[in-house]
Amino acid sequence: MSENGSPVRAERPVLGSQMRSRSYLQEHQQYRPPQQDGHQGIDSIVEGMQTSTIEPSKPITPYSGIPSPVSPPTIIDSGLNHTLSHNNCQPATGTASDRLIATLIYKTNYPRASITDYPPDRSPSPTPSSKSKSRAIPPNLAPVRSLSDFPLEPPPPDPEPLDHLYGSYISPLCLTSFLHLISSLPTRSGSEALISSHRCLDNPEHPSIVELVFSPTPDPTYLTLSDLRKHELIYRFELEWNVDIILQEDTILRRYPRLVVFDMDSTLIEQEVIDLVAASIGVETQVSEITERAMNGELDFSASLRGRAQLLKGVDADIFTHLRSVIRPTKGAKELIRALKRMGCKTAVLSGGFIPLTQWLANTLGIDYAFANTLASDPVTNTLTGEVLGHIVDAERKRELLLEIAKKENVPLEQVIAVGDGANDLLMMKEAGLGVAFNAKPVVQMEAEARLNGGSLLDLLHLFGLTNEEVQALIQ
Repeated sequence: MSENGSPVRAERPVLGSQMRSRSYLQEHQQYRPPQQDGHQGIDSIVEGMQTSTIEPSKPITPYSGIPSPVSPPTIIDSGLNHTLSHNNCQPATGTASDRLIATLIYKTNYPRASITDYPPDRSPSPTPSSKSKSRAIPPNLAPVRSLSDFPLEPPPPDPEPLDHLYGSYISPLCLTSFLHLISSLPTRSGSEALISSHRCLDNPEHPSIVELVFSPTPDPTYLTLSDLRKHELIYRFELEWNVDIILQEDTILRRYPRLVVFDMDSTLIEQEVIDLVAASIGVETQVSEITERAMNGELDFSASLRGRAQLLKGVDADIFTHLRSVIRPTKGAKELIRALKRMGCKTAVLSGGFIPLTQWLANTLGIDYAFANTLASDPVTNTLTGEVLGHIVDAERKRELLLEIAKKENVPLEQVIAVGDGANDLLMMKEAGLGVAFNAKPVVQMEAEARLNGGSLLDLLHLFGLTNEEVQALIQ
């Protein structure tokens, strides 16, 4: 109370700045969720905005597309690495392409085999384990028993097979080894380092056919393409990896053949026709021996054909009609001819056999040209006389026919392919833009520009750069 006795009214309390309570959010800091990534939460951002001042934004300058100090480029590391290269591009002005194409084909039909059976005039293996019909000579085996015939130097060992170690297909290590081989060959002065690219023409995971393009090529003054195809390093590589290597120049004409010429016996068909005729009268052994020697180039083809024809004297002249049911076209022959026709190619069969079956096969497969020999027959007895009429289709005649057909069809020889297996096919194979030895005799394999030792004639299409997908589109 006051002195006069009236009650004293208490002053109204004032909440000063020191007495202000913190915000609700500040009072409950312990309930904030922890920030594991180190970034501020929304609460911290809101509190920070209360004491911060917002500066006016900088004027925006339109970007002209040219980096400058005013508009520096923003560099973001995406983790991707891309390099522009010109391996397969148009060469620079004033220069020409210097590339080769190597088609590597794994020989799936020729698995590795151990050598355990040897000819009687050669030294036996130290530890023969079993018997087999193989007649091949194993590495380092003495060729003869007679000391006088013993060579002055032992034969070099065959290369160690590698495909069974690294995969029965064209493995990455196989390609690397091949490129290392090519890089060891001398190139032109001033050439750049070896560059390459490849395409799997069948299965990309385990390919059996790979097309490899590489540049620069070996110096032609040191090693021509023809010599490279026969180089010992290539031969040994094929043995090591169980592959065929077909080397070609990378030209536009390689991909667009216009005429393909085939031998018939053991090429378009699996058999030798003259041997089938001989089997019908029991002289197959004599005729087969002469045929084998002629195909290996040991005998003159014309003389051997006349000699074999004499053995067929007295055979029923209708024998060729009966043999139609026996003839077996080579695997892939029908599909190959169909694909070539869809590509616009002309086809021909030039046979050292006989025209009745050759013409019948050409009509059956849809081949455009057919040439072969004619056997004389006696119209009275309707039997063969053993004489060959007209010009014999030998090696020289096959070459002439190839040139005649190419001229008639107006096809450059660079776009002509010749396929055969015997020595009588070598001349036409050398005349063509590419000669292909298909499961051929050894002498032909050594001389031909390309070798195919697979089970199907369709492999020929891969030499033009076609993939399996493209091949299937052509033969459907």
